[in-house]
Amino acid sequence: MRQVLLNSIRGWRRRLRLPADDLLRDATYRRLWTSILISSFGGQVTMLALPLTAAVLLHASPTQMGLLTAMEIAPFVLFSLPTGVWLDRVRKLPVYIVGETLLAVVVASVPFAWWMGWLSMGWMYACAFLLGTVFTIAGTAAQIVLTQVVARERLVEAHAKNALAGSGAEVAGPGLAGALIKLVGAPLALLVDAVLLLVSAAILRGIVVVEDLRPRADAHFMRDLRAGVRFVLRHRLLVALALAVGVWQMCHNAAVVVQILFATRTLGLSEQAVGLSYMGMGVGTILASVVGRRVSARVGPGPCLVLGFAVCGAGWLLLAVAPVGPFGVAAFALMLMLFSTGAVLVFINFLALRQAVTPPHLLGRMTSTMRWLILIPAGPGALLGGWLGEQFGLRAALGFAGGGALLLALLAWRAPVIRRVRALPRPESEHDWLGAEADVRSARPAIEPV
Repeated sequence: MRQVLLNSIRGWRRRLRLPADDLLRDATYRRLWTSILISSFGGQVTMLALPLTAAVLLHASPTQMGLLTAMEIAPFVLFSLPTGVWLDRVRKLPVYIVGETLLAVVVASVPFAWWMGWLSMGWMYACAFLLGTVFTIAGTAAQIVLTQVVARERLVEAHAKNALAGSGAEVAGPGLAGALIKLVGAPLALLVDAVLLLVSAAILRGIVVVEDLRPRADAHFMRDLRAGVRFVLRHRLLVALALAVGVWQMCHNAAVVVQILFATRTLGLSEQAVGLSYMGMGVGTILASVVGRRVSARVGPGPCLVLGFAVCGAGWLLLAVAPVGPFGVAAFALMLMLFSTGAVLVFINFLALRQAVTPPHLLGRMTSTMRWLILIPAGPGALLGGWLGEQFGLRAALGFAGGGALLLALLAWRAPVIRRVRALPRPESEHDWLGAEADVRSARPAIEPV
């Protein structure tokens, strides 16, 4: 009997042992991955606690919920482009670490304001704007840090593993967050996220990356900014990706501003029940993280991206027609699962494609320009979702999001520049940019044949 038990344990060890070429065997990437995992658990608390604080404690209307989301998006539109120029001149890892620390401070300010009796929608708007500002700067730096740690040909794998790190938090996090919110209230629950963000920042401090900044005496801020924008706008694949993911962001934000209201006011769910339902997001993320890389390798990054749009749209449409009662609650959890599945399929391919085609010294400006372009429609989408929810009902906003995403999937599939991408393209040669900072191109075509 003892030998059988020992053999069983050895068998499980073999199954759990990482393959020799697994990215997690790299100590630097493993540390980055651990930081992402920890901050993701805290993010689950904030994802529930912030909108629940506004919807339940401050009795926000759909329009106010839309404005709250728009305030978080506004910094991306305002600051993304100059952020990219700045990041191409500084080391990215310290910016990432400082950003995690500042996020902790902003998140902790909500329970502080509640305790002092200052909490209002105005305070929530200010926090949302500050969170968006940090996400704009430190989030862009974080994406570039990944390219400094992982080889370009393994970016899809790295993004899938990062999504898997978040999926563990998405399975356990919402249930724990809901219980925590029920126990101490939504504002105080945010202190947990603040602590976890500080732990994440401490882990990041142990990462060492080698970065060649190559400072130039003739650097010019506006010229360098234009170089980054024109690099994106002259690249057919990057333009197509920006348009497609920008429309998806509009649909997503139209849905996200009403889904908490739909759960609490239409379906009558408690804060804890909402948290348990959000565990469906973790299931979807795990599913997409495990199979996403294989699907992308089989059908290609472009078709896999389009599939993600369609899966998200199906989830939003399902909730739009869901009945009140147990079936409606099940539909809410299933929508969250479909959304996270589709979102992972979208972003592991979107991020890998845009990073694969960009020379190293343009990564900051490309990343900030792409984030700027895809989030320009997000603010109007949030405001439109809030307006539709208030004027025509919450189901109308969800129906708009679902129908728009399915139409997007159809149009994106009909675009050869996306549909025909069956492998990660090669990066642009820096020799074709006479010092990309100078914004001079040769006569070479804007994109490699795919």
